Amino acid sequence: MQPELVLFASELAKRGEPFALATVVRREPPSSARVGDTALVTQGGGFHGWVGGSCTQPTVVREALRALAERAPRLIALSPSPEADHRPGVTAFPMTCHSGGSVDIYIQPVLPAPRLVVFGGSPVGQALARLGKALGYAVDAVDPAADRATFPEADRVFAEPDAAPLRMKPGSPGGGGEPWLCAVVATMGQWDEDAVRAAVALDPAYLGVVASRTRFAEIREAVMGGGIAGETLERIRNPAGLDIGAEQPEEIALSVLAEIVQVRRTAQPEVQRAESGGSSPADEALDPICGMTVAVATARHRAEYGGRTYYFCCAGCREQFLRDPPRYATARVAGAEGAA
Repeated sequence: MQPELVLFASELAKRGEPFALATVVRREPPSSARVGDTALVTQGGGFHGWVGGSCTQPTVVREALRALAERAPRLIALSPSPEADHRPGVTAFPMTCHSGGSVDIYIQPVLPAPRLVVFGGSPVGQALARLGKALGYAVDAVDPAADRATFPEADRVFAEPDAAPLRMKPGSPGGGGEPWLCAVVATMGQWDEDAVRAAVALDPAYLGVVASRTRFAEIREAVMGGGIAGETLERIRNPAGLDIGAEQPEEIALSVLAEIVQVRRTAQPEVQRAESGGSSPADEALDPICGMTVAVATARHRAEYGGRTYYFCCAGCREQFLRDPPRYATARVAGAEGAA
């Protein structure tokens, strides 16, 4: 991978922006790609790098967006004879570049980690930070008396529950929303009400409070008096965690994280879309010259004819179309009607 592509991928990861890496894992000459050539596709369909000629790019972008939407890697083949190149686990597409050859490209989505905000430096809070990090969460810890020694595993530690950076994604200079956010209040009798108010303000997909039902009733009464709607408080999980008979701090943290996983997986389709940045396969059109499927939203080469927009995989196809638009527009319509 080119050094500048590595740096770009690192920057996107720090900002919590999803992207996909496409790597050539097999080639047959005379393809211009080489094994190891890599490209990066952003959630907006931006293409950076090299995996072959211009005819490969629309297919790679389209399949990269699918990989992001489905949160799963894909192995694709671009071949002059895709019908003869079907193999288990491989999706074949036509290679329309005039140079010929074929390539196999592995597409790996890289998605931002879900975020866990822990309020409270109690033993349960510390255990939540440790286990949450082990599960792959980006962990923020909040406690007025906390420091890095209290939460060594946390990505960030805040002393103020209403600190402005707490509302930002880790690494994000301008702030913004979070793909999937969960919060747990484990203050255990210290600044409980302030912690609940701060947690509610984050609008997390999951909010749990580690406290007895009696104590939570008192907290609820206090924060409702501060202007938080009752329907908002109804979404709070208390006692937080699945009932596994937990007693020790680590066991309680385990039960809470198990409940978080349960909630997150139950909402899986919405979570997948959120964590992919809202990416989804774009509307598609057929290149009227070569027949390649082109993603409309990211198509760089377009032409207008007869009140209709045509999309092309490369500049060469567009130029050929413009030399005789009636011929290719009519041929493509007839072909589509015949297929129907």
